[in-house]
Amino acid sequence: MSENDFNFLHGRWRVANRKIADIVGRGTEWVEFETQAEARPLLGGAAIIDSVFADDWEGMTLRQYDPSDDVWRIWWASTRAPGHLDPPLEGRFDDGHGVFLGDDVVGGHAVKVRFDWTVGAEPVWQQQFSYDGGETWETNWVMTFSRT
Repeated sequence: MSENDFNFLHGRWRVANRKIADIVGRGTEWVEFETQAEARPLLGGAAIIDSVFADDWEGMTLRQYDPSDDVWRIWWASTRAPGHLDPPLEGRFDDGHGVFLGDDVVGGHAVKVRFDWTVGAEPVWQQQFSYDGGETWETNWVMTFSRT
């Protein structure tokens, strides 16, 4: 693991999204939509920032590598929650698979949040929530990236 773990994400992407329509209400209806994304390195490669553009919202992710703890931390913000920066998730990569965990509050309920990254020609990111302290996980968002 190193500050180069997210190098695969640098550049411009077309992103196919598959998401639970009502994550807050723990709905079961999935929606599909496309976004555009662009990621670039910062701080000599020890950080990466990306922007995600949808028709009706914009988001950004900051990822920063901490060599003393040997972990990445990931923060998310979007126009859907102006002025709010989500609590960081923390994790690392092992053989092209990254797992990042954190705690948040969604719809007034404490949840554990998990991001899974699978590296490849078309990287895949998945978001999962656990409402039982990490015993079980519910996938609620999947993004598949294709280069533009």
